[in-house]
Amino acid sequence: MKTNTIITIGRQFGSAGREIGRRIAEDFEIKLYDKEMLARAAKESGICEEIFETHDEKPTNSFLYSLVMDTYSLGYSGNSYTDMPINHKVFLAQFDAIKKIADEGPCILVGRCADYALESYKNVVSVFIHADMDTRIRRIARIYDLTDAKAKDLIIKTDKKRSSYYNYYTNKKWSDAESYELCLNSAELGIEGTAKMIEEYVLRKEQIKREDRKI
Repeated sequence: MKTNTIITIGRQFGSAGREIGRRIAEDFEIKLYDKEMLARAAKESGICEEIFETHDEKPTNSFLYSLVMDTYSLGYSGNSYTDMPINHKVFLAQFDAIKKIADEGPCILVGRCADYALESYKNVVSVFIHADMDTRIRRIARIYDLTDAKAKDLIIKTDKKRSSYYNYYTNKKWSDAESYELCLNSAELGIEGTAKMIEEYVLRKEQIKREDRKI
C-alpha cells in the first residue's frame, strides 16, 4: 500500500499508540518518528539531545529552572530563540523539525503536538488513540515489570504531563475529540485492528480527494 498522507498520532500512555504507528508505517512503507524527532531537532538546532529528552512532552512551570538552564549556551547556534527560556527553545526547535520532516513526504509522527505543528498542511490526518484504564495498566505492568498500582500511577502521571504539554503549547485540548480528526479505542479494536482502521480511513479519504478532483 502507498499513501501521500502524513499521520499524526496522539495517545494515552499504555494505549499502544507507538506500536500502532509502527504497524501503519510498515504497511505503508513510510518512516515513523517518535523520539527520532528529538534527535532530528537536536541536530538541526544545535541544542544537545539530552535537553530535548529532559523536556520531552514535559512543560516546566519552574521559572527558576528555565532561568538557570538558559545561562548555558547548550551549543545552540541559532539567533531567533536566544532570549527565550530553554523549554520554549526546545518546543520551537522541535516544531521546526516536525515541519521539515513533513515536507520530506508521508510519515507517521507520534505525539509532541505534531498535529498542531502541521494544522495548515492539507495532507494530514490527526489521530488520537485511547483505551480503558484496566487495559493500559495490564500493558504497562507487563512492559515495565511493575505492579498494577505502580503501573496505574505511572499512567496517570504520564498522561498528566502529556496533557499539560499539549494544552500549554496549542490552542486545543489533549484527548478531546474535537482536537483530532479520528479517535479510536485500541482496547476494543486491538493493535492490528486499530492500525487497519486508520489505514482504511486514510486510503478512503485519499480516494475521495482523487474523485473530487475529477469532477
